[in-house]
Amino acid sequence: MTKRETLNVRLERFYAEARKAGLRITPQRLAIFKLVAGSVSHPGAEEIHRQLRRSFPMISLDTVYRTLWKLADLGLVSALGQERIQLRFDANQNRHQHFTCKRCGLIRDFTNARLSALGIPSEAAQFGQAEDLRVEVRGVCSACLRKKAPGEGKNNNSKPKTSSIRRRT
Repeated sequence: MTKRETLNVRLERFYAEARKAGLRITPQRLAIFKLVAGSVSHPGAEEIHRQLRRSFPMISLDTVYRTLWKLADLGLVSALGQERIQLRFDANQNRHQHFTCKRCGLIRDFTNARLSALGIPSEAAQFGQAEDLRVEVRGVCSACLRKKAPGEGKNNNSKPKTSSIRRRT
């Protein structure tokens, strides 16, 4: 499926879910969804806000966040990450996995049949009703591997030292 076809499928689902939920489709909501649905970078709310201010100078960051959470409630996007601050959003609601760079924060989708076939472990039931299983592979992306990690020596071609990687908490 082409990028354009994928976006159109996601937009059709957006319109259908919004109608079903009685959600008014404002130009801002549509623009927020289109930006997420058309992106492979899993943009954060701040990035979406920055980009949309060109077309919607009066849009607030709060509006972006509220819209993203509404879209998540409707099952149109997923919130990625562990914190409510700096969350990233993904409109791809098909089974897939993520590769996340520990250095720069890049997130990319990939699909692996074995990982997609994993079921929710029965042990999770002890904590409550499990509804979803997500797999995230963390590592260092190709672009970061080409750059020297902070503190690495000039002639050091070994793997980056864990202590030199800034961790998000």
